[in-house]
Amino acid sequence: MESLAGEGALGDENQQVNEELLLKQITDLVINQRLLSGKANADDKIVNFIHPEELKELVDLSLGGSSLNHVQILELCKQAVEYSVKTNHPKFLNQLYHACDPVGLAGAWLTEALNTNLHTFEVAPFFLMVECAVLAHLRGFIGWEDGDGIFAPGGSISNMYGIVLARYKKFPEVKTKGVGSIGELVAFTSQESHYSFAKAAHWLGLGTDNLIIVASDSSGKMIPAELENKIVKALEQKKVPFFVNATSGTTVLGAYDPLEPLAHVCKKYDVWLHVDAAWGGGALVSHKYRFLMDGIQLADSVTWNLHKILGAPLQCSAFLTKLKDKDILNRCNSASATCLFQTDKFYDVRYDIGDKSVQCGRKVDAFKLWLMWKARGDRGLEEMVDNAFECAEYFSHQIAQRSEFRLVLSGPNCTNVCFWYIPTRLRNCQESPEWWEQISKVAPAIKKRMVEKGSLMIGYQPLPDKNLVNFFRLVIPCQPRPTHEDMDFAIDEIERLGCDL
Repeated sequence: MESLAGEGALGDENQQVNEELLLKQITDLVINQRLLSGKANADDKIVNFIHPEELKELVDLSLGGSSLNHVQILELCKQAVEYSVKTNHPKFLNQLYHACDPVGLAGAWLTEALNTNLHTFEVAPFFLMVECAVLAHLRGFIGWEDGDGIFAPGGSISNMYGIVLARYKKFPEVKTKGVGSIGELVAFTSQESHYSFAKAAHWLGLGTDNLIIVASDSSGKMIPAELENKIVKALEQKKVPFFVNATSGTTVLGAYDPLEPLAHVCKKYDVWLHVDAAWGGGALVSHKYRFLMDGIQLADSVTWNLHKILGAPLQCSAFLTKLKDKDILNRCNSASATCLFQTDKFYDVRYDIGDKSVQCGRKVDAFKLWLMWKARGDRGLEEMVDNAFECAEYFSHQIAQRSEFRLVLSGPNCTNVCFWYIPTRLRNCQESPEWWEQISKVAPAIKKRMVEKGSLMIGYQPLPDKNLVNFFRLVIPCQPRPTHEDMDFAIDEIERLGCDL
């Protein structure tokens, strides 16, 4: 790792931490180590992988005892970089998040320095107005002229907001009398949906048995007729359907559920329709790909994680609702704490929006998105999304031409590409259960090699409900901007790492 000694460096190792100098040195560290999106060299390692017990030997993780000096503190920061995954690397294609937009990072740094708590206008005047403006702009992409929303600490919590608001809308007395007063509620989601819904069913007292799983088709999309069948069956059992989750961009296959027919089913049975667009919501900013979310305006609420495809710094998750009764989110969640939300203040207290949050303290997440959107504009973000989708299509087309690869789907639903690699010894063989058992071991073995080499990171998983053994899931971001060369490298590197298996 490059030394940061030189101008402004401390020669006396016993000197206490110089905070201003440390902040400047950390900025230099980020720049010099090429940690910004688009700045990593393709030949750099994505990760210097160290097993947990070895890492504990390399880094002093203990707390307590005497304080450290400036040089020692800086060295710990350098070690943090040395042993961390470089998500800004063009070959980090492992997760549903990647590098963050550098302008967004500047916004994140500024809000961290100001340490603003986003609950009342008096303590966060600028940032509260920014959040309101960002939420309105996002609702515009959905097609809602009015509504409400809030930034939440991640998509899982945003999804929970949807469930809680749906329950309150149908049974407002649940806030005071509890779930025991409203019968046995049931919610519905597809077998391909995010695991946060199972956790929410537990945390909110529904019970995981009352989260009804709806079948999806071969591409991972929820089947509307199956949803209606499940709702009818629940009604016959004297249960109370109140919430349906549709997914725009499923975690594994990237499937977009058919929103218009699902909305018609929900309207027929007076059930709230929530859309988890945490991953696939980026399609909304693209004229070319927003058709994937046709019918989104018919939903009652939406989760949209801007730190995923669009590349805002983690975390940046919006919960949005189209309810014209703007006060319902506040009435649902408020506790009217008089230490914060006095009604006799000297300004317009409608902007004291913190009471509609389930949290007390809340970080500023909207500003980093607002700043990068100001810098990129609608058109700039649209070009980034279009490029990511196009690279997914290119990757799929390339591996479809090669006998050593097999696509799970004929083409990508989103910017996810799912595929198997078939080593030389397993090609042109009978595809028996034993053959598939061997194939299931290929992706884990190649993953181990690529991480140890530091050349590439791509995830893998099975889908037991579709009888699919371990396959690779490559996910393509907007940040850093992917290229065809990056896609070609990933294909060739998997072949190099797996040909002898």
